[in-house]
Amino acid sequence: MDSAPRDTPDDNANPLHRLSLDALRRRTSMKWRTYPEDVLPLWVAEMDVPLAAPVVRAITDAVALGDTGYPAGTAYAGALADFARTRWGWDGLAVERTAIVPDVMLGIVEMLKLITGPGDPVVVNCPVYPPFYQFVTHMDRRVVEAPLGGDLRIDFATLEEAFRHATAGGGRAAYLLCSPHNPTGTVHGAEELAAVAALADRYGIRVVADEIHAPVVAHDAVFVPYLSVPGAENGLALMSASKAWNLAGLKAALAVAGPAAADDLARLPEEVSHGPSHVGIIAHTAALRDGRDWLDAVRTGIDDNRRLLADLLADRLPRVRYRPAAGTYLAWLDCRPLGLGDDPAAAFLTRGRVALSPGPSFGTGGAGHVRLNLATSPGLLTEAVRRMAAAVD
Repeated sequence: MDSAPRDTPDDNANPLHRLSLDALRRRTSMKWRTYPEDVLPLWVAEMDVPLAAPVVRAITDAVALGDTGYPAGTAYAGALADFARTRWGWDGLAVERTAIVPDVMLGIVEMLKLITGPGDPVVVNCPVYPPFYQFVTHMDRRVVEAPLGGDLRIDFATLEEAFRHATAGGGRAAYLLCSPHNPTGTVHGAEELAAVAALADRYGIRVVADEIHAPVVAHDAVFVPYLSVPGAENGLALMSASKAWNLAGLKAALAVAGPAAADDLARLPEEVSHGPSHVGIIAHTAALRDGRDWLDAVRTGIDDNRRLLADLLADRLPRVRYRPAAGTYLAWLDCRPLGLGDDPAAAFLTRGRVALSPGPSFGTGGAGHVRLNLATSPGLLTEAVRRMAAAVD
């Protein structure tokens, strides 16, 4: 990208079409510097887009003013509350029941510290985002897996068995819900989430919802915040603009408490609020308030890429099983019929020079799978599938 995006009509055209491979290779982030230049990186959740013009303006104005100090105020929470009201029809996000945290995963850690103790179990639906395992075990909690069903949705019989196991010793337990689900892209419905709340209440389990991908759903899908469903009043949720507006390097997120969890959130140590970036909060606030048209253009591009990937796989890799999902910009590919072993990503990298996220790192149910990042141009997506097909010819 030769210059910052300008506020032109093109900013609301498909942002996934705007950057060339040469421009993207000038980036110095993890996605573009982990592998050699001959590798197409479609792994980590960074998008191949220029920033939304309102975000660029907000950052530029802050730097020009020297507004690079410590974070303060509730502008971010107010912007998220307005976004939730207008986009999701949820007016229950109370600014006074929010707290800024460095990012979603560190926010999850802090929420789990509030409601569990060392050695306590945390239930997860696998296959699931690998840091769930890494962060939970690093903070001396035990992961209890409740695998998704064959339809990649919550299997409630399996979840209840995990809850029963987690509470068998009589101690505290938590359920770390990924919504929308990473890596499958499943968008949980209102009835499913209400059933989760009822089951958690029955077993005395506290729910922490990771909703970082909430703004990125298909145009024909509806995201339902966990805290909006009946019975979720004592839940906690983590939200951020980072995934939807490609702001991972500008650290900021919000912890949100249901009405019955307000006292828990009030016990959050004051020093946690020192972790977010002030410039990050400015950027996230601008995205939520003024970057909605840009987001909708990205969502359209991702919808197009879901269809394109399905067509490409049907043509070039018909044995790969793929269900276009309603949420996230990630694709979960079942490559077991290819006979590439538990980690097909290794073969695609070595033989095809395409970097994908290896399925085994997502826990039980991940073997033989890969996760592919759809947030790229149709040209790069087409080239990636061509290389993947060549790797198994």
